[in-house]
Amino acid sequence: MSMSDSENTKGHGQSVPEEDPEQPAQNPTGEAQSQGEPGLTVDDILGTPQSEGVEAADAASSTSEDTAPEGENAAERLANERLDDLRRLQAEFVNFKNRTNREKEQLRDFVSADMITALLPVLDDIEAARKAGDLTDGPFAAIATKLEETLTRQGLERLGEVGAVFDPNVHEAVLQQPTDEVEPDHVSMVLRSGFKIGDRVVRAAQVAVAAQP
Repeated sequence: MSMSDSENTKGHGQSVPEEDPEQPAQNPTGEAQSQGEPGLTVDDILGTPQSEGVEAADAASSTSEDTAPEGENAAERLANERLDDLRRLQAEFVNFKNRTNREKEQLRDFVSADMITALLPVLDDIEAARKAGDLTDGPFAAIATKLEETLTRQGLERLGEVGAVFDPNVHEAVLQQPTDEVEPDHVSMVLRSGFKIGDRVVRAAQVAVAAQP
């Protein structure tokens, strides 16, 4: 079969235009692609779905790395707060314990003071009988001694001694006594003994204060 210059036959006799090698090839959509057109660029590669997924994974990884230190800092702050609360509770417990001990001692002093106040007349009688010489010996002398020793162990302290400096907090001045035996403003004679429990004065001592003759 002969071929003409403009066309050739192919297949079932249909004429097919002859391809010109100098013309640019056409893509399946019919658009011409020039031979000098560049291939894929970096932006095209980065814009692909796979690159976008990698960027999302990197972003999630960096976010998790930033979140981890924040979580650790929050846990550390919480631990420090709990430690401060524990120290504060411990200090409050120590203060409560000390306060309770002081209150117990004060209560004991008040109870002892009330008991001694009720026994003051008995103590005065014992002291008067001892000065008169009636308690030098015998069972009553032993009983009086045991009673005074028991009260002393409970914190009883007798007030009023000759020669002591006059103190209005524990002494009650009944009179002034001119004398050379004791320095002025000192106790020259004890008329009635006083008593105290701890720091509480149950009864002040009645005394005479020495003065210049």
